[in-house]
Amino acid sequence: MDHLVLLALIATLGTWLITALGAATVAFFKSPNPKLLNLMLGFASGVMIAASFWSLLQPAIERAEASSSLPAYVVATAGFLFGALFMWGSDKAVSFARGRANSAGAEPNQRLNRIIMLVLSITLHNIPEGLAVGVAFGALQGQGCTAENLMGAITIAVGIGLQNFPEGAAVSIPLRREGYSRRKSFLLGQASGMVEPVAGVIGALLVVYVEAVLPYALAFAAGAMILVAVHELIPECQRNQSTQPYFATMGIVSGFAVMMLLDVMLG
Repeated sequence: MDHLVLLALIATLGTWLITALGAATVAFFKSPNPKLLNLMLGFASGVMIAASFWSLLQPAIERAEASSSLPAYVVATAGFLFGALFMWGSDKAVSFARGRANSAGAEPNQRLNRIIMLVLSITLHNIPEGLAVGVAFGALQGQGCTAENLMGAITIAVGIGLQNFPEGAAVSIPLRREGYSRRKSFLLGQASGMVEPVAGVIGALLVVYVEAVLPYALAFAAGAMILVAVHELIPECQRNQSTQPYFATMGIVSGFAVMMLLDVMLG
């Protein structure tokens, strides 16, 4: 049990590290390469969509069929919708706070509020991602810590880590443009990913010690990941579609194919 929580902690420390690497681009670039970021975002969204089914929803249905008194389709659907609604509610709360901040006070306060809201929105967005990684590793207790199941959990962490890279840059580079030093911009950018190890450990502990929650938790993580991929990553990576109509799309297809190949080959 404890070793699964430790694995979840290590994995989410890795996703935090990739956030920090993204934030570190502020030391080298005034703005990141949009073509490379679009490819990374597309690849990460493809990985997350595939992982949501093969590594999260499918195991959730199997566990619910084996242990739940409710029909498996009810458990999977309820958990999935709750995960999506949780992410939606989080984004709504941040948007509301941002609107209040932008409408209040003098110009110096508005500048400070913009910075606070930028960091807060990315930080809040990282909580369900950390939970998803933690749940994936905690679920190995019920699924069996086989090579294929472990690879599925690692792939989820890698997919989330990949999309954390541009998120770190999305915080640090605007802070630099606001006049902050490179050092301070980097520190604030990487700080947005610090919640992921905490959320990852909580997710793993919840699944390891409350086994009845496992099917719901897996479906919850899938719902959160699908909403992030469809609502945020895919529209973001398609911004330059007019000049590169299929570049980011092929990233999505490639990410999905890689995740599917790994899961089917190892499963």
